Amino acid sequence: MTFVRRPLLAGNWKMNGLRAALTEVQRVAAGFAGAPRSRIDLLLCPPATLLAAASAIAAPAGVFLGGQDCHSEPSGAHTGDISAAMLADAGANFVIIGHSERRADHGESDALVRAKALAALAAGLTPIVCVGETRQEREAGRAEDVVGSQIAGSVPPGFAPNRIVLAYEPVWAIGTGLTPTPQDVARMHGFARERLEAALGAGQGPGVRILYGGSVKPSNARELMSVDDVDGALVGGASLRADDFLAIAAAWA
Repeated sequence: MTFVRRPLLAGNWKMNGLRAALTEVQRVAAGFAGAPRSRIDLLLCPPATLLAAASAIAAPAGVFLGGQDCHSEPSGAHTGDISAAMLADAGANFVIIGHSERRADHGESDALVRAKALAALAAGLTPIVCVGETRQEREAGRAEDVVGSQIAGSVPPGFAPNRIVLAYEPVWAIGTGLTPTPQDVARMHGFARERLEAALGAGQGPGVRILYGGSVKPSNARELMSVDDVDGALVGGASLRADDFLAIAAAWA
């Protein structure tokens, strides 16, 4: 079977952005209207408070919207949480699941991440399942063990490869300015694809888009995006600025 993996550039705004930040969404939408739209998928994941307003701006320009997390249940007595169905109702197409900050700050387990991914799929959203090792784990030679275990425990089996996105984010590179070498990225992405094959079934691994996340910026985007098995990027701080985000998108020019 032949798979065509269309690159995906996802911007994770994290806990940033008031209504004034919608001007950045407008600028992204305007900048994406030209040539980049024919080559890549562009996704913005603002805070949930801005999702509906951002969708009204971005969707007509072909920019996808996503949530940053969701609950594993479709509804219920879960004060302060947001369901996948609510995200979809607000205009989301994707949702980030199991980001390293959720795993660290909220103690999210692989089992919970998988439950959230299943909830997202049930609501018609595409989950972006995040995996990655800490600096201590890498220095101990455990990077592949950690990532392999996270994929096995977090990625739900039985779904078509185009329904799921994986994001490899070396935790030690997020917000630090540090980045792995292209050879390190290629090795980990190749390993992740092998584990996706085991998780989803024979012949399915090549169809999953694997994003790289970890201090992606305009100055290193082209080099990172040319690495084998890198199908796009999960961008943090640089996605808050339309000029930087669009400059990263130009890596596929």
